[in-house]
Amino acid sequence: MILAIDIGNTNVVMGCFEGSSIIFKERVSSDKSATDLEYAVAIKTAFEMHKTSFEQLTGVIVSSVVPPLTNTFKRSIEKLTGLKPIIIGPGIKTGLSILIDNPAQLGSDLVVDAVAGINEYPLPQIIIDMGTATTFSVVDKKRNYLGGMITTGMAVSADALVSRTSQLPKVAFDMPKKLIGTNTVDCIKSGIMYSAACSIDGIVERIEEELGEKCTLIATGGLAHLITPLCKRDIILDEDLMLKGLAHIYNKNYGK
Repeated sequence: MILAIDIGNTNVVMGCFEGSSIIFKERVSSDKSATDLEYAVAIKTAFEMHKTSFEQLTGVIVSSVVPPLTNTFKRSIEKLTGLKPIIIGPGIKTGLSILIDNPAQLGSDLVVDAVAGINEYPLPQIIIDMGTATTFSVVDKKRNYLGGMITTGMAVSADALVSRTSQLPKVAFDMPKKLIGTNTVDCIKSGIMYSAACSIDGIVERIEEELGEKCTLIATGGLAHLITPLCKRDIILDEDLMLKGLAHIYNKNYGK
């Protein structure tokens, strides 16, 4: 049994795997001020809630885009389990050829997403990760990571809008009743969410034009379930893509 941890800018997602099956998945806030003991308690609580013993763990693998939290989690895992976690970085086998200008600059989250993509879905593909930022990763038929795009995440756009205006309120995101809003809250909700969906449709179309072929479209990330239903393109929603990628990488490097 292995524990996969994805440390993002907003949330930390933990998933426990037995083989290729996810036993449980939980999410906690990314808090740079939290101590290793506090995160150890959070991990222990997740196992207890799902009636699973962390003593059965044989390995832990971590992807992080928040360097201050990487060592915090490393210490918390070692304190709780006695295991030394595998951190995604140089030297880890992925089965992915990275063809960008400086492969070392590619975020570990994008690498892990792409590893899951090439092992789970047809190629070529565009992987759209909707979190604090929205990223597009392009992988060709030969498992080459060609590059991608990074743009502002939907929640960040909404926060910027509210913080720069005097009378617009912060809104909760749920499915808009219709495109044309008839009150301020619905107008903000519809505007932010449909503009994100239209941006995805448009960017995907232009990427495919540049590649000269259609791609499998895969969406993941905390906001993906809200936006993919609003897109005109058919997009596979896989909210466990990152965890699956971590499991694939662990098994490729340390599996029996």
